[in-house]
Amino acid sequence: MANVSVAAEWQLLGDRYYRKPELYHPMQWRHIDLSRNKVACAPFGGPVALIRDDSKIVQLYSESALRKLRLFNSAGVSLSDVVWKNPGGRLIGLSWSDDHTLVCIVQDGTVYRYNVHAELIDPNLSILGKDYFDENVVECVFWGNGVVCVTETCKVFAVPDFKTRTVVRLADPPPPPSSELELELELPHCVAVIEPQYTLSGNVEVLLAIGDGVVMVEEDEVQALPVPPGDGPLQKMVVSGNGRFVAAFTHDGRLAVYSTRFEKMFEYQCESALPPEQLAWCGLDSVLLYWDDMLLMVGPSDEPVRYLYDEPIVLVPECDGVRILTNTSMEFLQLVPNSTVSIFKIGSTSPAALLYDALDHFDRRSAKADENLRLIRSSLPEAVEACVDAAGHEFDVSRQRTLLRAASYGQAFCSNFQRDRIQEMCKTLRVLNAVRNPEIGIPLSIQQYKLLTPSVLIGRLINAHQHLLALRISEYLGMNQEVVIMHWACSKITASLAIPDAALLEILLDKLRLCKGISYAAVSAHADKNGRRKLAAMLIEHEPRSSKQVPLLLSIGEEDTALMKATESGDTDLVYLVLFHIWQKKQPLEFFGMIQARMLARDLFITYARCYKHEFLKDFFLSNGQLQEVAFLLWKESWAIGKNPMASRGSPLHGPRIKLIEKAHSLFSETKEHTFESKAAEEHAKLIRMQHELEVTTKQAIFVDSSISDTIRTCIVLGNHRAAMKVKTEFKVSEKRWYWLKVFALATIRDWDALEKFSKEKRPPIGYRPFVEACIEADEKGEALKYIPKLADPRERAESYARIGMAKEAADAASQAKDGELLGRLKLTFAQNAAASSIFDTLRDRLSFQGVS
Repeated sequence: MANVSVAAEWQLLGDRYYRKPELYHPMQWRHIDLSRNKVACAPFGGPVALIRDDSKIVQLYSESALRKLRLFNSAGVSLSDVVWKNPGGRLIGLSWSDDHTLVCIVQDGTVYRYNVHAELIDPNLSILGKDYFDENVVECVFWGNGVVCVTETCKVFAVPDFKTRTVVRLADPPPPPSSELELELELPHCVAVIEPQYTLSGNVEVLLAIGDGVVMVEEDEVQALPVPPGDGPLQKMVVSGNGRFVAAFTHDGRLAVYSTRFEKMFEYQCESALPPEQLAWCGLDSVLLYWDDMLLMVGPSDEPVRYLYDEPIVLVPECDGVRILTNTSMEFLQLVPNSTVSIFKIGSTSPAALLYDALDHFDRRSAKADENLRLIRSSLPEAVEACVDAAGHEFDVSRQRTLLRAASYGQAFCSNFQRDRIQEMCKTLRVLNAVRNPEIGIPLSIQQYKLLTPSVLIGRLINAHQHLLALRISEYLGMNQEVVIMHWACSKITASLAIPDAALLEILLDKLRLCKGISYAAVSAHADKNGRRKLAAMLIEHEPRSSKQVPLLLSIGEEDTALMKATESGDTDLVYLVLFHIWQKKQPLEFFGMIQARMLARDLFITYARCYKHEFLKDFFLSNGQLQEVAFLLWKESWAIGKNPMASRGSPLHGPRIKLIEKAHSLFSETKEHTFESKAAEEHAKLIRMQHELEVTTKQAIFVDSSISDTIRTCIVLGNHRAAMKVKTEFKVSEKRWYWLKVFALATIRDWDALEKFSKEKRPPIGYRPFVEACIEADEKGEALKYIPKLADPRERAESYARIGMAKEAADAASQAKDGELLGRLKLTFAQNAAASSIFDTLRDRLSFQGVS
């Protein structure tokens, strides 16, 4: 009997069954007449928007003359309303976008957008723009996140995506034949849109029924489509949900189904030649036509199904059927799923039907339950799956429960059925039943739910401020609850202007702590945006991530706290972010005071300023009394001037450079700890001055920035002995250093007479070894022989003779030194000379030195 009562509600169209369960009856609204209003219903069980149709003359009862835009959920529960005061002329069309934004288009092409709380979203968008401001929109067709508008001069505009707000002017359709061109340009009889996701080009394609034909308009192309003879003009067109078919109502009362290239696939002759008020696809298997009191469902078979209504209706196409909205109810016309047909079809003996019947016998304690199970034992897994699937497609909770009990009963005798299948379906149905509640009013089918996904459903719940249900669903499905709690917190801040900051903080923290890792920074930013800076500062204290915390502290003016948090984190990038922010906002002395007590911030500032901001860094050091640091900076600047390509050949840049070094000397001298640096700076300035004078007199840029030794050597090489002596005297160069420099300088210019004369002035304090070295390096062995005999140490004489290849003299000197090791080294030096080697062997035998080979 149960099967009979269920199947009795079905209608047979061809070989497929359709049903029309009531989702909500009665509707929660009152005194609503759909025929007096423009209506927009969002797909996937979304909200309903109503506004009085200003194109109709209607009688006002007790209502205000002001038009109101009213928003309801699918059960008729009021969500919000607002008085319509928007300029721009008559409202041409309204529709919901995919993200539940209500899009309203008025006559002058202005687009107004509202959220589900009837709050206007700025800014508005003008479709026609300044170029076509004198034209009016006469028709618009919406899809997903886009719209196509047709003007009174048959110009076509498209907005492919309201998020990007880009308006595209499509190609102009061809004018009608001259015989049809009278006083006015002929407008399309109807308009349909093929969504971009179903086109090869990825752009929207617009179908316009003009005259007896149809043209397809794209951005840069217009294509005439081959409408079968006798079908035109078409009065209504609608594209199927998959973008592959077009249903059209012809001028002589026929419903024709074409491909999108207008190859006819099906035709049905209707009883009325009047075009229907509404034309819609019911899934992909049938088409609905609605006249004033009748809804006609036409499928591939010859016999349609008729539904009579004594009140106006609105058809809302869905992916798996059509929702039917009336003044008093919401219904869902859908194809009966195969699993449901197999169970409840009258006379069905399928395994699923027998399993369902077995449960009924089991509840009545009848032995026939076991008999049914025995009959379907081999098909039990398929029967259990059919019961589970049928339960998912049911809107009636008691029938869901019965079907799931039947599945569970069959599973007990089925070893190879997926055990968690029933559990997953129970979870899904609990979610669906929760959102189908009239207070929530989202009557999703299971197919819509899977296509929409749970995350999008939760997003729609929180946008509707159903935070508690969204949180419970997230927790139940094991999803991240952060999004829900964050949105609740932001909404709570917006709606709680009268609650003190401290009290509101406790309320927020009580919920925010439920979710680990939640972004307190985002909630704090929202509080600051709403003018509650103190609350924002208190919230940001609970943010554990410095990278989120510090930028927000800066934005709300908490620079001290931001600097403290950044330095505590040890993140140099964050510290620099705070430093640059404070640097731009604060006076220098205030900035210096803030960073002085924080070592990391101070060191990073100094590191940066040393490279790019010397003057600012000098101010910082002076404010702290660090005179020596200023002196070092001045000294560094002097070197930078020295590297300037212009600082050569007596350039005047040397003057400022010397002054900088003298300033550094002055600052060093004011501190007792930097006596060495003070003296070094003084002598550096003196040396550069002398080198500058030498460059001026010699006209050679070879002195500045060389050392004292190099300066002396260069003077001697240039023959300016007086200048060299002056440098020696001025900088108290020692005699030993003086002799070394002069010896090698004279050897460099090969002035051997002067070198010999210099060696005879007095006994050299460095001995004669440097004289020998200089001559040997200059490859002047004869000159070296003048000084080798004067070497006091026989070892040095032996080595020097060996270097110039005099083996006998080297051997004699080595024998005087009585150094066996030296003799061994010298023998190795002359290893290629047999005569020399024999000399060293003879000496070894004569002196009987040990260890000499």
